[in-house]
Amino acid sequence: MAPPNNPVNSILNRLRSSSLDQCFDLCKGKFSVKGCPLLHDVPSNVSFRPFSLVCNETESDAPFPLVQRVKALSHKGGFLGFNTDEPSDSVVNSLGRFTDRNFLSIFRFKTWWSTQWVGTSGSDLQMETQWVVLDVPEIKSYVIIIPIIEGGFRSALRPGNDGHVMIFAESGSSHVKSCCFSSIAYVHVSENPFNLMKEALSAIRVHLNTFKLLEEKSLPSIVDKFGWCTWDAFYLTVEPAGVWQGVKEFADAGVSPRFVIIDDGWQSINNDGDDPNEDAKNLALGGEQMTARLHRFEECDKFRKYKGGSFLGSNALSFNPQKPKMLITKAIEIEHAVKARDKALQSGATDVSEFETKIKKLKQELDDMFEVEGSGLPNGNRESFDCKGDDFGLKAFTRDLRTEFKGLDDIWVWHALCGAWGGVRPGATHLDCKVVPCNVSSGLDGTMPDLAVDKIVEGGIGLVHPSQADDFFDSMHSHLSESGVTGVKVDVIHTLEYVSEEYGGRVNLAKAYYNGLSSSLSKNFKGTGIISSMQQCNDFFFLGTKQISMGRVGDDFWFQDPNGDPNGVFWLQGVHMIHCAYNSLWMGQIIQPDWDMFQSDHVCAKYHAGSRAICGGPVYLSDSLGCHNFDLIKKLVHPDGTIPKCQRFALPTRDCLFVNPLFDNKSLLKLWNFNKYGGVIGAFNCQGAGWDSEVRRIIGYPQCYKPVTGSVHITDIEWDQCMEAAAMGEAEEYVVYLDQAESLLLLTPKSNPIQVTIQPSSFEIFSFVPVKNLGPIAKFAPIGVTDMFNSGGTIQELDYNETGAAAARLKIKGGGNFLAYSNVAPKTCYLNGTEVAPEWSADGKLKLDLPWTEEANGISDVVFVF
Repeated sequence: MAPPNNPVNSILNRLRSSSLDQCFDLCKGKFSVKGCPLLHDVPSNVSFRPFSLVCNETESDAPFPLVQRVKALSHKGGFLGFNTDEPSDSVVNSLGRFTDRNFLSIFRFKTWWSTQWVGTSGSDLQMETQWVVLDVPEIKSYVIIIPIIEGGFRSALRPGNDGHVMIFAESGSSHVKSCCFSSIAYVHVSENPFNLMKEALSAIRVHLNTFKLLEEKSLPSIVDKFGWCTWDAFYLTVEPAGVWQGVKEFADAGVSPRFVIIDDGWQSINNDGDDPNEDAKNLALGGEQMTARLHRFEECDKFRKYKGGSFLGSNALSFNPQKPKMLITKAIEIEHAVKARDKALQSGATDVSEFETKIKKLKQELDDMFEVEGSGLPNGNRESFDCKGDDFGLKAFTRDLRTEFKGLDDIWVWHALCGAWGGVRPGATHLDCKVVPCNVSSGLDGTMPDLAVDKIVEGGIGLVHPSQADDFFDSMHSHLSESGVTGVKVDVIHTLEYVSEEYGGRVNLAKAYYNGLSSSLSKNFKGTGIISSMQQCNDFFFLGTKQISMGRVGDDFWFQDPNGDPNGVFWLQGVHMIHCAYNSLWMGQIIQPDWDMFQSDHVCAKYHAGSRAICGGPVYLSDSLGCHNFDLIKKLVHPDGTIPKCQRFALPTRDCLFVNPLFDNKSLLKLWNFNKYGGVIGAFNCQGAGWDSEVRRIIGYPQCYKPVTGSVHITDIEWDQCMEAAAMGEAEEYVVYLDQAESLLLLTPKSNPIQVTIQPSSFEIFSFVPVKNLGPIAKFAPIGVTDMFNSGGTIQELDYNETGAAAARLKIKGGGNFLAYSNVAPKTCYLNGTEVAPEWSADGKLKLDLPWTEEANGISDVVFVF
C-alpha cells in the first residue's frame, strides 16, 4: 500500500467553483468533507479533483436545465483517482479507510443482481460494491462514493483490511491497460440523502454523457397497467394454447390483463450438436436452455405453426390446463434423479447404472407426455403446414389475442441480450458470429454460486460481432414488430462482461451492444418497449440507458428456496422487497423501477401485493393456469386492467437507510411514496433471511422471523421530493387510514408517532391525507376506494369550493366502498349528478358505495356539499 497522501495534492482542492468553497479536501493523507475527516490514511497515489476541473459541461448533450442544475451544485462533488507504476487491465488500490461510521451500500451478490448492505467500517463492505453512502452526523450530511467508468475501465468498491476502502478498476481485456486514473470514482455531499442520489447521478450523467436520467426519457405504456407473464406458469413449455388459456382465465374473472409477456420458451434454439435447422425438443425447466443458442430469429415451431383462428369461434381448439404442471412435475423428477446420480458420483460411487436407467426411463416418459398432449394445433398434425404468410405464426397469434381480448394493449416477448442464453449459433444466420469462451471477473469471486453462470461458462457465448450489433437487434426486433409484438423483456444482460477479451474490453463491447439495442428500440418499439433484467451493475446503468427507461430492481420472485430451505418460501419474500426498495435509490434516478411479477395464490401473495400496490410501477403476475386469487388481484387492479398507481417510485424512509431490516431483529422496512392528493407509507416485516458473506449466499435467520414493532410518522414522507406534494407536507392536520386495520386516525405534525406491530411476512399501509377546512365548521379529507390496497390512488381529481356553499368535488376511479373523513355530515351528496344518501358516523367516517361504469372508464363524479 502506498504511503499517505502528501499535501501538494491538496492545492486543487482549494479552488472555487461558482464562487462557493469546495466541500471536499484531500491533505496529508486525510480526505475531509466540510472540515470533517472522512477517510484516513489515504495513499499518496490517490488524487481528488473538483467537478468543475474535470467535467466540461459544454460537451454534454444533457438538457440545459439539467446542466445548469449540476453546475450550480458542482462545489459539492468531485472525482477520486489514482496512479500505479505499471499499466494493467485490472488494478486494486486503497482510497483510504474509515471506521465507526454508519454506511449504506449496494453490492452485486450475483453477476446480475444487487442488494443492500450496511456496516460501520470499510472492511465491512462486500465485493462488487456499486456505491456507498456514509452518514456524517457531525455536519448533518451524507456523502456518497460511486465507482464509475473512466476510459475503457469500469470500477467497483470492495473491502480492505483495517477499515480500508478498496477500488477495483478493470477493463475486461488484456489488450486494454492503464496505470493512470483521474476520475474513476465520484464523491458528493448533501444534507438530504434523497437529494444526494439525484445530485450525484445528475453530475455523473453530465460528466460521462453515456446515459440519460429517467427525467429525460418517456416511460413504457405498460407502466400503469396490469399484466401477466408466462414464466412461472409454463417455464419452457409455453405455447400458444397455454397463453390463450391464461389470458382467458383473467378475462373471465373480470380482470383483463392489459399486457402479456411471453417469457423464455418461444424462441428457435438448439444445442451445438443438434440438427442446425431443428428446434431443441421437449424443454421444460429453466436451466435446460442455458447452453442452447438461437438458430433463427423467428419463433420456434410451437408458435410458428399456429394457424390463425384456432382459438376463435365455436370450433375453438381445447386445451388441458393441467398440461404445463404435468410436464413440469415430470421434469422436476428428472432433475432430482440427475442430482442424486451426481451426488453419488461425488461420494465416490463407481456404478451409477441404476441412476442412469431411472433417468432414461423418466426422460422417455416426459417425451411421451409431450407427444400425447400435443401442441394445440389443428387435427394434431404438427407437420402439415407451410407456416408462411399472415395466417400463421406469431403474427396470427397476436392478432387473434387482440381480436378476442379487446383490452390487451401490449404483447411483449423475452430474449437474452446476446439472443438466447448461449447467444447465437455460428453459421445459422447471416451474421458474423462465433462461440467465445467466458472469463468471469475476479471481482465476482465473492458473489453467490449461480447455476446460470456455471451453464453459460460451460457452453460459452455465441457472440455476434459488435460491429453488427445494430443488424443483430434489428433482425430480431423487426420480425417481432411486424408480428404484432410491441416490446421486449431483455434478460441475461451482464453476460457481456464475460466475453470482452477480444473486443476492446467490457466498456467498448457494452457500448456497441447497447447502442445497437437502443437504435432497434427506437425503430421497432417506439423507443420505450423494454424491461431490462439481470442488469444490476454499474456498466449497464452508465452505458446502456440512453434509451431504456424501465428495468428490474430486484432478483427474481422465488416462490420457494431453490436451495431447498423449506422455510424459504416465507423468508425469501422479504429479501425480494429489500432488493427492490434499496436498489430503487439509485436505479430510480435512471430507470423506472420494476418490482417483478409474483403469484397471486402464493402463501405470501398478499405480502407481495401490498408492496406492488405502492411501488409506483406496473403490477403483473406469473400465475399458473387455474391458480389465481382473484379477490386479492381485485385489490390491486381495476376491471379495465389499469391500476391505482402512486405518482413516483417507492423508497425506504430516512430512518431505514442505515439499518438491516432483514436480520437485525428490530427494524421494519418502511417505504414512502405519493398519491395525487396524499402521501403513503408501507411498513413491511422483512425479517428472517439475508446475505451471509461467509457462505456467500442468502440464508435463513429463523431467530429473526418474528413480530417487529416500529413507528410511523407524517415526517417519514419526504414531501419536498415532489413539487406537487410539497404543499401537502405543510398541512396543519392529517387523516391517516390504516389499510389492514381499517382504522382512521386524526393527527398533526406534532402528534406522537403511530406505534405498530407487524407480524412476519405481513404489512400495513398508511395513507396520509391533508385535512381541508371547509367553511366555519366542516373538515374534510378523502381517503379513496378502500377495496384497493392503495386507496389514495383511486382519487383522480379533487377540487374544493370555498366560496358560497362549501363543497368538495371529486373524480374517483373504482367501484366499491369510498371512504372520506368529515367531522360533520354533509348536507347533500351527488353521485354522477344524482342526489344520494352517504353513510356518516360520529367518528368521522363518511362512506359511499360507488358503481363501476364501463362507459365512464370506472370514474364516478362525487360532490359533497357542507
